[in-house]
Amino acid sequence: MTMTPTETVDAFIAAIEHKDVEAAVALVTDDVSYENMPMQPIIGPEAMAATLEMFLAPASEVDWPILRQFEVGNVVVNERLDRFRIDDGWLELPIAGVFEVVGGRISLWRDYFDMGTYSKQMAELTGNT
Repeated sequence: MTMTPTETVDAFIAAIEHKDVEAAVALVTDDVSYENMPMQPIIGPEAMAATLEMFLAPASEVDWPILRQFEVGNVVVNERLDRFRIDDGWLELPIAGVFEVVGGRISLWRDYFDMGTYSKQMAELTGNT
């Protein structure tokens, strides 16, 4: 049975929180577009997996609480706080995410966030100021 768009996105986020990139990528289409605004889109599950591995590697824990989420047709929009435990601290990044789901798989994942907030916190946590 095919999951609803919300169930698909929830399963995807749960896989990322477990740092299970393989399970997350199993929930995307072969032509998925992964877009971290304002960066260039990443196309395809292999490129997405490599990018996720890079983002998740420094984190010993990942917690992405969803603050608000709604589904309209095949689109799921959520407001999250993406949290990454790095050494003894947490990088906390407010996110607005948009997911398009086709046939129970994510075909578009677009996250909007402030790159300055990410860069500043990462530098503080890793000592690379």
